[in-house]
Amino acid sequence: MAEEGTPDVGVTRAGADAAPGAAPGPGVGRAPSVEPDGGATLLAWLARMREQCPVWRDEAGQVHLFRYEDVQRVLTDPATFSSDTVGRLSGGERQAPRGTLLLLDPPLHGKMRRLVSRAFTPGLISGLEPWITDLTAELLAAAGSDRFDLVDVLANPLPVTVIARMLGVPTADRDLFQGWADQLLSTDPEDPGSVQRMEETGAVISAYLQGFIDERRRERQDDLLGTLVHAELDGERLDDEDIASFATLLLLAGHVTTSVLLGNTLMCLDGEPELFERVREDRSLVPAVIEETLRLRPPFTRIERVTTVETEFHGTSLAPDTLVHLWLLSANLDEEVFEDAAAFRPDRSNSRQAAFGHGIHYCIGAPLARLEGRVALNALLDRFARIEVDPDARLTYHGTNVYGARHLPLAVKRA
Repeated sequence: MAEEGTPDVGVTRAGADAAPGAAPGPGVGRAPSVEPDGGATLLAWLARMREQCPVWRDEAGQVHLFRYEDVQRVLTDPATFSSDTVGRLSGGERQAPRGTLLLLDPPLHGKMRRLVSRAFTPGLISGLEPWITDLTAELLAAAGSDRFDLVDVLANPLPVTVIARMLGVPTADRDLFQGWADQLLSTDPEDPGSVQRMEETGAVISAYLQGFIDERRRERQDDLLGTLVHAELDGERLDDEDIASFATLLLLAGHVTTSVLLGNTLMCLDGEPELFERVREDRSLVPAVIEETLRLRPPFTRIERVTTVETEFHGTSLAPDTLVHLWLLSANLDEEVFEDAAAFRPDRSNSRQAAFGHGIHYCIGAPLARLEGRVALNALLDRFARIEVDPDARLTYHGTNVYGARHLPLAVKRA
């Protein structure tokens, strides 16, 4: 395992003159960002932390866990590690809307999840495939003949349009959704002005959705918003804030997951040209390529929980109400679990990757993200005889929590 250098993952891409820089050592400073080097510094730091400091308390007193077994332990024990970071860390003064599934604990979480899972059954998801295939072809038809930006042409508009259709809001408004997502993703929690802009964006989204919620209350429609408006939970209807919160979560998290997954898949294959050609010739490899991309470059680098009681990891005691960061990216690169963990190997026998979480909060949209990724990669391979990340492009990346490029210029040759 690399201790000082950058792990050779075969998919980290920075500008030609970019330098990884020095990562903070165990026990000091803040976690590195994916910017400016595409994650090279972050990956090196995570490797050292897994080996030398698996339980790390940052300068704010928050705890970070890096090893696969520790991350899985937290995700399978919601009684000890609560998802209600808003309520617990505010002393109970604030409460997340019931639609914010990510921040709910049992038993309410289970009730809400059963309610919204009606829109994510295997049959309903697979039934979308013909339409997603047609939409992908339509979007790629607008691509340039030799160069285009994958994010602008496909990776952003595809998932946003799919989610808009599921919710029952106009797919023509996808540029609005994209703008809102960009604003929310650029939020710096340590910058009060940035947090204020995030809250203002949230209010704009809620106001937009409110009009469609009002329509569904007047006249029932067979879409996800209609399902939520007329569903009952313990004999009560969901209020407007609950419904708007869940819809916002879908527009943001659902869009980002697939958008970053598509870009990361092309970046992984770009570093493995022989494998790229094998996949082109044998499309049965596509699902395994998507799964290995999720392991090596998960869309979200980490998630959070908060302790409900005193607990311990590796001899380190955690007091109640300690915020715990679970590094999904690090867990997916744990050498104790994944042989040759830093390599892109779609044929690996162990695919227990943690990109979509685990336990009761396992990502409800995971099947949809996998479907969109599979359809999109096949469509790209059908349309283009050559695909490579533009070697002249200097890429910029999302921040610490999202692992992917903001834009991905491709050089292509039509089939």
